[in-house]
Amino acid sequence: MTANLGGTELAAAIRAEVAAAAAELTAAGTPPRLAVVVATADESSAWYVRSIARTAEKTGIACSVVDLGDTAAPDRIRTELAALSEDPAVHGIILQTPLPPDAIFEDLASAIDPAKDVDGANPLSLGRLAAGLPAFAPATAEAVLALLDHHEVPLYARNAVVVGRSNVVGKPTAQLLLQRDATVTICHRFTKDLRQFTRSADVLVVAVGHPKLITAEHVAEDAIVIDVGTNPTSDGGLVGDVDADSVTGRAGGLTPVPGGVGPVTTALLLQHTVASARG
Repeated sequence: MTANLGGTELAAAIRAEVAAAAAELTAAGTPPRLAVVVATADESSAWYVRSIARTAEKTGIACSVVDLGDTAAPDRIRTELAALSEDPAVHGIILQTPLPPDAIFEDLASAIDPAKDVDGANPLSLGRLAAGLPAFAPATAEAVLALLDHHEVPLYARNAVVVGRSNVVGKPTAQLLLQRDATVTICHRFTKDLRQFTRSADVLVVAVGHPKLITAEHVAEDAIVIDVGTNPTSDGGLVGDVDADSVTGRAGGLTPVPGGVGPVTTALLLQHTVASARG
């Protein structure tokens, strides 16, 4: 039987902690504030940003969405990020993707003050993470580990395979798994015979943005599968990178989409924001 590795319960617990911390900070004269900089018309991104704003409001964190438009020049985006970094009333900054074609995410993210880089986007934050030094990890990558811990999935000496090598999810997830003494393999779109690698995984993390890429033939018996994909469907829903119907019955555990990694990611972004506000 495939266990449902849902994130709703964990996310609620994190949000409750965040709400208590936000109330304490506000009473002390430091109301926590998050700013999300957007330069895209992508609907899946818009859905995600709305989710962040709604959740922030419910936990007592002010959230400003700075929409620069999908034709914003890189210099305009960088200027906004620098201004928010200098603003003492702002404690957390997120640069939402995708960006306009001429904008390079890593270049622009370097304008975010690492102390306010609540989604671990600044290359300095990523470097500190790789070196095992204190830094905000990308929230989605951290959510993967938080879910594994919540569902008591052992990582020590286990084989972990990450499908996806982005700086947002794949690489930082691999780093966090390494820090927990898992043996980690990273796969990507040029990997030959993907099944050869994924079927060796005790823990399989999939984050490629390709609907239903992973099927039962890719998954070892009783493997734990973490589906990070959030792909919009024509009817307004979401599907993951894993074909849940195919994998169910073979995998030992599977995160649902929606309701798995997503709510935990949002909760951790807010947790990082109150941590930044505390200083």
